[in-house]
Amino acid sequence: MGLWPTSKTAITAWYLLGFAVTLALLRTVGTALKLHFAESLGGWISFVGIVVVVLFLFLGFRWMKARILWRLRNRLIVTYVFIGVIPVVLLVVLALGTLYLFAGQFATFIVTSELNAELRSMEASNAALAAHLAAQLEGQSLKPEVAERVLRGARKKWPNRTTSVWLNRKLVTFTSLPDMDDEEPILPERVKGSMRAITRDRGQLYLRTCEYLETGAGPLTVITSERFDQRLLQELAADLGEISLYGTGLNLTEVQAPQPKQSELGVQEQPSKAKLPPGITVRKKDNSAVVLDTGKGGLTPTLTAGSIPPPTQRLDRIVTFATTVAAVDWETGDMNQPAGISVQTRVSKLYDRLFSALGDFAPAVEFLLLVAAGIFAVIELIALIIGARLTRTMTGAVAQLYDATAYINRGDFRHRIPVKSSDQIATLSNSFNSMTASLEKLIEEQKEKQRMENELAIAQEVQEQLFPREAAQLASLELFGFCRPARTVSGDYYDFLRLDDDHLVIAVGDISGKGISAALLMATIHSAVRAYTLERAPVEEAATVGAGPAIARASNGGRAEISPAALLAMLNRQLYDSTPPEKYATLFLGVYEEGSKKLTYSNGGHLPPIVMSEDGSLRRLDVGGTVIGLLENCSYDDASIQLHPGDIFVAFSDGVTEPENDFGEFGEERLIELIRENRTMPLERISEIVTAAVDDWIGANEQPDDVTLVLAREK
Repeated sequence: MGLWPTSKTAITAWYLLGFAVTLALLRTVGTALKLHFAESLGGWISFVGIVVVVLFLFLGFRWMKARILWRLRNRLIVTYVFIGVIPVVLLVVLALGTLYLFAGQFATFIVTSELNAELRSMEASNAALAAHLAAQLEGQSLKPEVAERVLRGARKKWPNRTTSVWLNRKLVTFTSLPDMDDEEPILPERVKGSMRAITRDRGQLYLRTCEYLETGAGPLTVITSERFDQRLLQELAADLGEISLYGTGLNLTEVQAPQPKQSELGVQEQPSKAKLPPGITVRKKDNSAVVLDTGKGGLTPTLTAGSIPPPTQRLDRIVTFATTVAAVDWETGDMNQPAGISVQTRVSKLYDRLFSALGDFAPAVEFLLLVAAGIFAVIELIALIIGARLTRTMTGAVAQLYDATAYINRGDFRHRIPVKSSDQIATLSNSFNSMTASLEKLIEEQKEKQRMENELAIAQEVQEQLFPREAAQLASLELFGFCRPARTVSGDYYDFLRLDDDHLVIAVGDISGKGISAALLMATIHSAVRAYTLERAPVEEAATVGAGPAIARASNGGRAEISPAALLAMLNRQLYDSTPPEKYATLFLGVYEEGSKKLTYSNGGHLPPIVMSEDGSLRRLDVGGTVIGLLENCSYDDASIQLHPGDIFVAFSDGVTEPENDFGEFGEERLIELIRENRTMPLERISEIVTAAVDDWIGANEQPDDVTLVLAREK
C-alpha cells in the first residue's frame, strides 16, 4: 500500500511518471536535433508533471495515514489537535492578526489625527486673521499695505504658512515662502465658502484652510496654506517611527451601479455587471464600486521622514501599515488622486502612545491585562494536561486490550488486564478478564470432555466386544440379539452362551441408570454370568446364598446342571456386596436344552419375556424374583416352558416399550402386534421393523433409553 503500484491510483501515478520522463527525453532529443515538435512538448510535460505530483502527494498522504493513524493513540491525538489545539491556534492567529491590524490602524490614526489637528489649528488662526482683516476695511476697500502689515504679523507667528487675501474674489495681497516662486495664487470659481482640506495645487500637496466672510465691502476670502513637505512629515514622525508620503501614483475610479433595463414586454431585465478596472475594489451597498489603482509602475514614496525605533524586547515587532488621505485638486475639485501614507513603527511605541492618556492608571491596566492573559494561559495549559491524561488513559486501556488479544491469539488464556480505575473502560477490562477466565475454564472443560469422549469411545469399543458378535445358533433354535445405546455406552445387557452341543444360556438384563457407571456394572454382570455359568456352580454354593430349588440332575462327573435361580442368587449377593446401595439390575436367565426343546428360566425383576405361539397365543416368563443387587438375601425360583416349532421368544428392555410422544407410550401391545404381523420374516428383519417403529414413535426427540431386543424362534 502507498507508493508502490498495488492500487489503481499508484499504478496510474507510476505510468504517468514514466510518460512524463518519456516526454522529457523526447524533448531533449528533439531540441538536440532541432526538431520543430520539441518546443510544443513543454506544456504537456508541465501538465503531466503537476498531475504526477498531485497523485504522489495523495499516495504519500494515504501511506502516512495508514502508518501514523493506525494506533488509536495517534488518532485521539490528531482528533484532540483538531478539536482543542487548532481552534486555539486559530484564535491566537486571529487575535494576533486583529492586534496587528489594530496596531496598524492606530499608527495611521495617529498620523491622520495629527494632520486633522494641524488643519483645525490653521482654521482657527485663519478665522482670526480674516476677522482682523475685516475690521481693517475702510469703506468699500482694503488697502494692500494694511493687509500686508497684518499678514507680516501672522507670518512671524507661523513662518511655514502662506496666506492670500481676496476681496470680491480679487487678490489683495499674498505671502510666499523663500523657496517658492512668486507666482500668484488663484481662487477657483468653485470655492465660494469656508473649507479646510489637503489640496493638490500645481503638483504640490498643501494643508489649506479657507475663511469666507460677508462684509460691507463685499465677500472677504482669506486662504492659509502650509506645504506638506519634509519638515511637516518629520514633525509627524517624531516619537512614532518612519513615515512615507506617496503624493502621486494613486488613482480612484468610481464605477456606477448598472441600472435595470425595461424589455419590450415591460419586464425589468437584470443588468449585467459593470466591468471593473484592475486595482483594489471596494463595493458599495448600491452595487457601485470604487477601485484604487496604483498604476503599472507601482508606488514610489515622495517623501520619507523619521526612522524605525529600536526594539525594547524580542517580541517588540515592527508594525507596517498604510492608509490614504483625501487630496482635493484646488482648481477642479477632483478627489480621485488621494495621497498615501505608510507608517513603520514598533508595538512598544504604539503602546506608549495608547496608554499615555491614562497617566497613573496605565500600569494598573497593564497588570490586569497580563493577569487575564496569564489566567487564560493557565486554563489552556490545564486543558492540555487533562486532555493528554484522558487520551493516555483511553489509549493505554485500548493498548492493553490489544496486547491481551495477542495473548489470547497465542492460546494463553491466563493473561489478565490490570485494572486500576472504576470507569467504563475498567468495566470493559473486567469483562475481558471474565471472558478470558470463562474461555480458560471452557477450554479445560472441553479438554476434559474430549478426554471423557475418548475414554467413552474406548469403553464403547470394549463393550461392543462384550456383546455376542454372532448368535450361537442351534439346530433347532434360531437366535438374534440387538442393542442400541441411548448414549455412547449402554446399560443394557444380553448374551448367548453355548455350554455344549445341547445347552445354550440366554441372558437379558437392564442396569439402573445410564452412562459409564451403568456400562461398568453391565461389564461386571457379563463377566460374572459367564464365570458362574462356565464354572457350573454347584447346588451347595447356590444354597448358601439363598437360592431356591436347583436343578440337580447329576451328569459329567457328578457336577450339578446350571440353575438360573442359583445364578441369580449368587449375582445378587455379589452385586449387593460390591456396588453402592442405589445400584441394581434386572436380569433374565434362561437355559435352553435342544434335545427336549425346553427352556428353563428365572426372571430377576426384568420385563417378562414373551413366547408367542403359531396360533398367536402368548406366554409370559415372569417366574423368578426381585431385581439383583438391591437386597442382601433374595431367593429366586426356576420355571420351565416347552417350545414348539414356530414359537417366537421375545425379550426386550424398557427402552422398547416405554418411549413416549403426544399419544403416550409405545407399549408392549404395539410390540406384540408388530411381531405377530411379521413373525414369518427373518429375526433380523423383525428387529429392524421394531426399532424403526420405535424411532418413528420417538420422532425428533432424543432416544430416552437403551433399546435392546432378543429374539429366538423354534424351528
